[in-house]
Amino acid sequence: MTINEIQDEIIEEFSGFDDWMDKYQLLIDLGNEQEPLDEKYKTEQNLIDGCQSRVWLQADYADGKIHFSAESDALIVKGIVALLIRVLSDHTPQEILDADLYFIEEIGLKEHLSPTRSNGLVAMVKQMRVYALAFSTKQ
Repeated sequence: MTINEIQDEIIEEFSGFDDWMDKYQLLIDLGNEQEPLDEKYKTEQNLIDGCQSRVWLQADYADGKIHFSAESDALIVKGIVALLIRVLSDHTPQEILDADLYFIEEIGLKEHLSPTRSNGLVAMVKQMRVYALAFSTKQ
Protein backbone atom coordinates (compact mmCIF):
# COMPACT_ATOMS: atom_id res chain seq x y z
CA MET A 1 0.00 0.00 0.00
CA THR A 2 1.13 3.54 -0.67
CA ILE A 3 1.41 6.11 2.11
CA ASN A 4 -1.68 7.90 0.77
CA GLU A 5 -3.72 4.67 0.62
CA ILE A 6 -2.86 4.00 4.27
CA GLN A 7 -3.82 7.56 5.20
CA ASP A 8 -7.16 7.20 3.40
CA GLU A 9 -7.78 3.96 5.30
CA ILE A 10 -7.13 5.74 8.63
CA ILE A 11 -9.42 8.64 7.66
CA GLU A 12 -12.12 6.08 6.85
CA GLU A 13 -11.69 4.35 10.23
CA PHE A 14 -11.94 7.62 12.14
CA SER A 15 -14.89 8.91 10.09
CA GLY A 16 -17.05 6.23 11.71
CA PHE A 17 -16.93 8.20 14.97
CA ASP A 18 -18.53 11.61 15.57
CA ASP A 19 -17.60 11.91 19.21
CA TRP A 20 -14.00 12.71 20.08
CA MET A 21 -14.15 10.48 23.16
CA ASP A 22 -14.69 7.55 20.77
CA LYS A 23 -11.76 8.72 18.62
CA TYR A 24 -9.54 8.96 21.70
CA GLN A 25 -10.60 5.41 22.60
CA LEU A 26 -9.65 4.25 19.10
CA LEU A 27 -6.23 5.90 19.55
CA ILE A 28 -5.77 4.16 22.91
CA ASP A 29 -6.79 0.82 21.37
CA LEU A 30 -4.32 1.30 18.51
CA GLY A 31 -1.58 2.07 21.01
CA ASN A 32 -2.40 -1.02 23.05
CA GLU A 33 -2.30 -3.23 19.95
CA GLN A 34 1.20 -2.07 19.10
CA GLU A 35 4.12 -4.38 19.77
CA PRO A 36 6.10 -3.24 22.83
CA LEU A 37 9.47 -1.75 22.00
CA ASP A 38 12.43 -3.92 22.90
CA GLU A 39 14.01 -2.64 26.14
CA LYS A 40 17.39 -2.26 24.43
CA TYR A 41 15.91 0.57 22.32
CA LYS A 42 14.59 2.54 25.28
CA THR A 43 17.65 4.77 25.38
CA GLU A 44 18.26 8.50 25.73
CA GLN A 45 19.32 8.53 22.08
CA ASN A 46 15.91 7.22 20.96
CA LEU A 47 13.87 9.61 23.13
CA ILE A 48 12.11 12.27 21.06
CA ASP A 49 12.74 15.85 22.13
CA GLY A 50 9.66 18.04 22.30
CA CYS A 51 7.26 15.44 23.63
CA GLN A 52 5.72 16.01 27.03
CA SER A 53 5.49 12.27 27.61
CA ARG A 54 8.35 9.91 26.93
CA VAL A 55 8.45 8.55 23.38
CA TRP A 56 11.16 6.25 22.10
CA LEU A 57 11.54 5.85 18.34
CA GLN A 58 13.70 3.21 16.71
CA ALA A 59 14.39 3.18 12.97
CA ASP A 60 15.91 0.23 11.15
CA TYR A 61 16.94 0.28 7.50
CA ALA A 62 16.81 -2.87 5.39
CA ASP A 63 16.18 -3.62 1.72
CA GLY A 64 15.83 0.08 0.91
CA LYS A 65 13.00 0.64 3.39
CA ILE A 66 12.78 2.05 6.90
CA HIS A 67 11.00 0.11 9.60
CA PHE A 68 9.94 2.16 12.61
CA SER A 69 9.10 0.88 16.06
CA ALA A 70 8.21 3.03 19.04
CA GLU A 71 6.67 3.19 22.45
CA SER A 72 5.33 5.84 24.77
CA ASP A 73 4.45 5.94 28.44
CA ALA A 74 1.21 7.83 27.63
CA LEU A 75 -1.80 5.97 26.18
CA ILE A 76 -3.01 8.55 23.64
CA VAL A 77 0.53 9.35 22.53
CA LYS A 78 1.16 5.64 22.06
CA GLY A 79 -1.84 5.59 19.72
CA ILE A 80 -0.60 8.62 17.80
CA VAL A 81 2.82 7.09 17.29
CA ALA A 82 1.13 3.81 16.25
CA LEU A 83 -0.70 5.75 13.50
CA LEU A 84 2.51 7.41 12.33
CA ILE A 85 4.27 4.04 12.21
CA ARG A 86 1.39 2.52 10.28
CA VAL A 87 1.61 5.32 7.69
CA LEU A 88 5.38 5.71 7.35
CA SER A 89 6.96 2.40 8.30
CA ASP A 90 8.24 0.05 5.60
CA HIS A 91 8.53 2.75 2.94
CA THR A 92 11.60 4.13 1.24
CA PRO A 93 13.34 7.20 2.69
CA GLN A 94 12.26 9.23 -0.37
CA GLU A 95 8.60 8.19 0.01
CA ILE A 96 8.71 9.29 3.64
CA LEU A 97 10.38 12.60 2.79
CA ASP A 98 7.85 13.28 0.02
CA ALA A 99 4.79 12.30 2.09
CA ASP A 100 2.12 14.88 2.80
CA LEU A 101 0.64 13.67 6.09
CA TYR A 102 -2.85 15.00 5.42
CA PHE A 103 -4.56 12.38 7.62
CA ILE A 104 -3.55 14.33 10.75
CA GLU A 105 -5.66 17.29 9.63
CA GLU A 106 -8.42 15.17 8.08
CA ILE A 107 -9.23 13.18 11.23
CA GLY A 108 -9.08 16.37 13.32
CA LEU A 109 -6.16 15.16 15.38
CA LYS A 110 -4.29 18.45 15.47
CA GLU A 111 -7.24 20.53 16.67
CA HIS A 112 -8.18 18.00 19.39
CA LEU A 113 -4.75 17.68 20.96
CA SER A 114 -3.43 19.88 23.72
CA PRO A 115 -0.67 22.27 22.56
CA THR A 116 1.99 20.11 24.23
CA ARG A 117 0.70 16.92 22.55
CA SER A 118 0.46 18.78 19.24
CA ASN A 119 4.11 19.82 19.62
CA GLY A 120 4.97 16.22 20.40
CA LEU A 121 3.21 15.06 17.23
CA VAL A 122 5.24 17.54 15.18
CA ALA A 123 8.42 16.35 16.94
CA MET A 124 7.63 12.68 16.14
CA VAL A 125 7.02 13.44 12.45
CA LYS A 126 10.17 15.55 12.33
CA GLN A 127 12.26 12.75 13.87
CA MET A 128 10.89 10.19 11.40
CA ARG A 129 11.82 12.53 8.54
CA VAL A 130 15.31 13.03 10.03
CA TYR A 131 15.81 9.26 9.96
CA ALA A 132 14.52 9.15 6.38
CA LEU A 133 16.96 11.90 5.38
CA ALA A 134 19.85 10.10 7.06
CA PHE A 135 18.98 6.77 5.42
CA SER A 136 18.40 8.41 2.01
CA THR A 137 22.15 9.02 1.77
CA LYS A 138 22.70 5.23 1.99
CA GLN A 139 20.69 4.43 -1.13
